[in-house]
Amino acid sequence: MKAYDMNETTVLIVGHGSRDPRGNDEIRRFVADWSRRHPDWSIETCFIEFDEVLIDDGLERAAERSPRVVVVPLILNAAGHVKHEIPAFIDGARRRHPATEFVYAPHLGANEAVLTILRRRLREAMQDMDMPDPRTTGVVLLGRGSSDASANGEVAKMARWLFEGSGHELVDIAFTGITFPRLEQVVQRQHRLGMRQIAILPYYLFTGRLIARIGRQVERLRRQYPELAIALTDYIGFETEIHELVDERVASALSDEAPAIMPCDACPQRGAPASGQAHHEHHHHDPEDRR
Repeated sequence: MKAYDMNETTVLIVGHGSRDPRGNDEIRRFVADWSRRHPDWSIETCFIEFDEVLIDDGLERAAERSPRVVVVPLILNAAGHVKHEIPAFIDGARRRHPATEFVYAPHLGANEAVLTILRRRLREAMQDMDMPDPRTTGVVLLGRGSSDASANGEVAKMARWLFEGSGHELVDIAFTGITFPRLEQVVQRQHRLGMRQIAILPYYLFTGRLIARIGRQVERLRRQYPELAIALTDYIGFETEIHELVDERVASALSDEAPAIMPCDACPQRGAPASGQAHHEHHHHDPEDRR
């Protein structure tokens, strides 16, 4: 972080937000844990939706504290929120605070750090099933699902990386909403292809309503396929690799090599409302699937 003095910078962590207050509480606890790595930094937290402190409030608080604001989306995949909505709110903050510099950091993304956690989760699932033969143990990487093809593609990329060198003959993707295949369809297919065990890995950062729904789905699948051993792992959550990844995203935003424009400054779809907090576009899930 040689390019900037962090004494003049506030880091604004942006979580998605959940209807389940436990999800937002987890994000706050994560930020508190991460903040202990940087006791001298100014750090704020806000949410895209479903919380008292939404992104407009977060941007205002950060701008009041520092002449420079680094906005870090605590989000795995770059769908509508990352590509359009957050940048539009930043545009509005720039107009309101022309003397403040707003820097948009990259989202977490699909990378080796996240892959390391997924591999760990898969090892834990195999241990829970008493280390069965990976050739007869299917794996399902379960993402949220999006109308953005590139966001779904990031899930597919992680599944392919997970497959490489794993010994598992089947590593599939499934989604909880918007797009297909859904979890039930993938489990049915893997069972038909001779899998005797299945490990389901939720590709989610924190808890929320969808995590609870996944648990109920898995219980139904266990009743439907009593001959299968089905292991459901924890979501990604509080892992050192995510702390380090957030560090990297801040460093990337503040480095000399950082782009002169935000990742979506040139997107033709830009233009989502940024003057208030009541309007939010949802490009990646149905209303009933909101976290």
